Amino acid sequence: MYALPTILLLSAVLQVAVQAQFVPPSEGPLVASTNYVGASNGSLPKTQLVPGKAFNRIINIWLENTDFLSAVSSVAFNELASQGILLDQYCAVTHPSEPNYIGAIGGDFFGLSDDNLYHIPPNISTVVDLLEAKNISWASYQENMPYDGFEGFNFSSKNYVNTSAPDYVFYWVFVTPNMVNDGHDTSVDYAGQWLDFWLVPLLSNPNFNDDQTLVVLAFDENESYTENNCVLTLLLGDAVPQNLRGTTDSTYFTHYSLLSTVEANWGLGSLGRGDTNKTLSNVFSFVADATGYTNTDVSSNSMLTNATGTIPGPLNPVLYVPFTAPNTAAVGAGGGPVFIGPGLDTSFTADVAPPPVNLTAQNKTVPWLGPRTSS
Repeated sequence: MYALPTILLLSAVLQVAVQAQFVPPSEGPLVASTNYVGASNGSLPKTQLVPGKAFNRIINIWLENTDFLSAVSSVAFNELASQGILLDQYCAVTHPSEPNYIGAIGGDFFGLSDDNLYHIPPNISTVVDLLEAKNISWASYQENMPYDGFEGFNFSSKNYVNTSAPDYVFYWVFVTPNMVNDGHDTSVDYAGQWLDFWLVPLLSNPNFNDDQTLVVLAFDENESYTENNCVLTLLLGDAVPQNLRGTTDSTYFTHYSLLSTVEANWGLGSLGRGDTNKTLSNVFSFVADATGYTNTDVSSNSMLTNATGTIPGPLNPVLYVPFTAPNTAAVGAGGGPVFIGPGLDTSFTADVAPPPVNLTAQNKTVPWLGPRTSS
């Protein structure tokens, strides 16, 4: 068992709702997909368990681009909600998909408003740095990626739902579940059938789910950019207190709450970004109760996180500013110090950074835009 195998379920770009009949990707939820491109789903070696205050293991499962009302109307999600806590005021932090993934790992999406390939400098800290500082293991399980550490921009895989259709093309770094199983190229009902196939049996498997396992099932963003960016999120697993199963928590949470909850649970340091913004990073309530953390009373109606392309940052070619140091004076939910990456200039903060520059108008791109490669 890993102290923290984090399942990052990532895919990308535009939502195309297709009514398709569910086709299992493999012979069973514990069997590798028959249309794998190559060996994948690697993880770190087993290490000594680091106990947390509310859970010892957290598993994050992300699906794609679905409005809250669409997801909550699904039979599969309603059945799962009866086993855990429904968060009905949990919001993504921006649009489109990729910046939400970056935000959930790094506490900031750095102005990103597209799904292109970017190389973020290694001294820009992420939750991995916080975990490794406390010897907490982590892992990423990626359906249909060609191999561990794949850094190409895209690759193709056979379409097992419709063999006469073109190959699927996957974008970005982590793609699990693939783009039909996460609802991106299908529908929320298709994703629900995949959850019945893959997740429901695992919730009954003590090797996957014990009394110290928390499973966070969420969507990366909603589909309607004109509406508030709240998405259906469920807290599952036997770490959820018995008396809270089948209940609804209307506390305002965002993807930054994933970071603050992990930080509070293990008494970690912080990234000094969105994870320390108390308005945006409330800790999941039962974890806040277990750790003594006090959440902030916020209404999701007053926090609109559906804007895209309007936030200056190093990944925004229209409002470009360089990467700046985090707020080293910030205190996160775990109470530890802000993590500083090696060689980071802590004096170069947002207060002293130059004003945003429109690189697009100068026919330039941001320095971190990666090449579009394929394999």
